[in-house]
Amino acid sequence: MKTYMPRQEDIEHCWYVVDAQGIPLGRLASRVAHVLRGKHKPIFTPHLDVGDFVIVINADKVVLTGKKWDNKIYYHHSNYPGGLKQTVYREMHNKFPERVVELAIRRMLPKNKLGRKMFKKLKVYRGDQHPHQAQKPQVLELNIQRGEA
Repeated sequence: MKTYMPRQEDIEHCWYVVDAQGIPLGRLASRVAHVLRGKHKPIFTPHLDVGDFVIVINADKVVLTGKKWDNKIYYHHSNYPGGLKQTVYREMHNKFPERVVELAIRRMLPKNKLGRKMFKKLKVYRGDQHPHQAQKPQVLELNIQRGEA
């Protein structure tokens, strides 16, 4: 018995659109990372990029549960001594709602060249409009209970 190994010409990348309105951030991120990685396909191979393109719309309407609006903190460093910066989720969501969704999804992908390649197939938009109509994206049902906005 031989193990099937997909070739580059066998891999087909589809386009999906996800409406993030009312969906908890972590549940959305885990399902989208799953599709970007290609784990939903029977030809999934860990060392190949078999995943699909994902368009996330309504990123500004994603929700968090509990007190995370004020307790969840994003950190980054300026690489200078004492340069640790922190931003509360509420501020980050008001300024850059797309970045919040992108960070959540990026951190669920592999931390290597392949993960960076997979992340480039993610498109996140604040509103419900996107410029990818020519790719004919299919609606991706996540089967997640929508939370309170």
